[in-house]
Amino acid sequence: MQPGYPSQPPQQVDNNMTMSIVAIFLFWPLAIPAIINASKVNPLLQQGDHAGAQAAAAESKKWSKWAIIVGVAWLVIVLLCCLGGGVLGSLSGTN
Repeated sequence: MQPGYPSQPPQQVDNNMTMSIVAIFLFWPLAIPAIINASKVNPLLQQGDHAGAQAAAAESKKWSKWAIIVGVAWLVIVLLCCLGGGVLGSLSGTN
């Protein structure tokens, strides 16, 4: 760094907390590690560990995506089973 020039402000890292919180409503077992990793990002940035913050953010994003994928797939399966059961029940002809 040259004298007279201010140091660059630290880069911001998205901690993916919003996506982690959304994921907890879809499939909480996978969303818990996402929230834990998301909560590590800001303290790591404050300590100056930019690489660690990026790694925690990447882990948070990975777990959040898996939780969302599994949660949406589970909802689709449940809806298909419910709709299929309703259709089969109406076709059975029980009076």
